[in-house]
Amino acid sequence: MKRSLVVLTALILTMGFCIWGLNPSLSRLFARDPVQNAAQKPAAVQTGQESAWTIGILTGPSPFQLSPPAGLRNPVLTAAAVTDLKVDIVAHPFMVVTDSMYYLFFTAKDGSTDMGGIGSAQSRNGLDWKYRRIVIKEPFVLAYPYVFKWRDDYYMIPEAHTETSVRLYRATEFPDKWQYEGDLLTGDQFISATVVRYKDMWWMFVARLGNDTLRLFYAADLKGPWTEHPLSPVVAKDLETARPGGRPFVIDGTLYRIGQDCYPTYGNQAHAFQITDISPTIYKEKMIDTPLVKATSQGWNAEAMHHVDAQQIGNGKWIAAVDALGK
Repeated sequence: MKRSLVVLTALILTMGFCIWGLNPSLSRLFARDPVQNAAQKPAAVQTGQESAWTIGILTGPSPFQLSPPAGLRNPVLTAAAVTDLKVDIVAHPFMVVTDSMYYLFFTAKDGSTDMGGIGSAQSRNGLDWKYRRIVIKEPFVLAYPYVFKWRDDYYMIPEAHTETSVRLYRATEFPDKWQYEGDLLTGDQFISATVVRYKDMWWMFVARLGNDTLRLFYAADLKGPWTEHPLSPVVAKDLETARPGGRPFVIDGTLYRIGQDCYPTYGNQAHAFQITDISPTIYKEKMIDTPLVKATSQGWNAEAMHHVDAQQIGNGKWIAAVDALGK
């Protein structure tokens, strides 16, 4: 009887491993998100080196032609720079560019506890960065601090994926003090909410848990009310294109959104999507084939690159804050 049970157990385990191998969607369905949970470190076991999410700077004549600037060694910011909170992840950088200073806001998190806050840094040239402080901390996890200026105020929409709302903050004393203004959306777990003002309307791209669904909302006023687009979700069941991956940008009057490619691994690369038509009743887009950023298999960005905030700072001059997983 005992021998029969052993044989049966072995047969079940063998069948299970075969099914898992034949169905790669299962492995990516249950794969951990290295930023939302703890950083995946598959190579660390083999080499003894630790993989880490860090932040770098790229420049170029357009968001489609980004590369490390001459003389700069990436990453420009690591978790070790954060002195007022225990963290081992810095990611999702968003910039504010003023006449005299560059400011950076980013996810600062302890991967073992999935807790942290929104950190800030500053630079006079966009290349050499100095950590400032944690500017927002809540009793729940925060990430993806989408920051933007509207009229005379700076606003931030940090992701709070364990909650059921899209939260809006306003700077009362920029860049260090932020006040919670209210919820833009409620009733779901929202991932990487990204807003943009375009054609005299506000548009919000936001993913759902699972990274394979992109919802679209619109509003006449930033604080709403927000209405879900009749074609939403505009991306469904597609890990390669759905999840927002940074700030949308406009070139020659055309709007582009950035989407993460989360297949076959989380955060493998980020693509731009040209929005060819958008209105309260229409939405059309097409993917630009060449990725904006992509993992390189070596160094600081060996394993993943999944976020781009590209901003124009002159005629034919762009600067981008990016994040990466590597050694």
